[in-house]
Amino acid sequence: MPMLLRSSGIALRIVHTMRRDHRTLALMVVAPVVVMALVGLSFETTPLVLDFAAPAIMSIFALLFAFILTGVSFLRERVSGTLERLLATPVGRADVLVGYLMGFLGFALLQATIVLAFTVYVLDVTYRSSFWEVLLFLSVLTVTGVSLGIFLSIFARNEFQIMQFMPLFLSPQIFLSGVFLPVEEMPGYLQAIAAVMPLRYAIDGMRALMLQGAGLVDVSKELAVLLAIAAGALALASTTVRRV
Repeated sequence: MPMLLRSSGIALRIVHTMRRDHRTLALMVVAPVVVMALVGLSFETTPLVLDFAAPAIMSIFALLFAFILTGVSFLRERVSGTLERLLATPVGRADVLVGYLMGFLGFALLQATIVLAFTVYVLDVTYRSSFWEVLLFLSVLTVTGVSLGIFLSIFARNEFQIMQFMPLFLSPQIFLSGVFLPVEEMPGYLQAIAAVMPLRYAIDGMRALMLQGAGLVDVSKELAVLLAIAAGALALASTTVRRV
């Protein structure tokens, strides 16, 4: 309980800080809508193709938006000295990292919800599972994106470097996660690399839910892997954060 209280206090401070950043809040709402609107226009004449592509597209954008939002915001905390001051207090590294995770997660979940709602209600993408099951799965993916954003931002010194991490972080996952070619048809060494990429499990789970009508129990493996990757990223971040 004391750890939860300490982490909650840090999370509330993050929320208050983000709420004062009106430009970032506006971009959080506008960017997902603009991007998904462009996707919808691109597939306007081929709705069946959009139905098939939507799970992968939403997975990519949910992971990307969560990574960018968290990476840039966490970097600002470090550059401003806020993180250093927190680490100088009696709170532990775990308290700080969980607090940041909780604080950034709410905003990342907002973006994921906007992406999903716009996709299914405005673009009218067909889905076979329930809306809430898809949203819950997407939320777990968002947790993973936030955790990876915290971890990788530790190695950046400015926002430009965060942007440089994006192609290194996302491009291999797009090509090796079954977006264009089934993972099973790739060479063995590429399948081994794909096995540790969160986007591979995100796309598999989203396709099972939206295209096959699976339930959350059916995608429990994918959920477990995404949560394990999130936990691993935070654990690694806790070993490096004091060197910043």
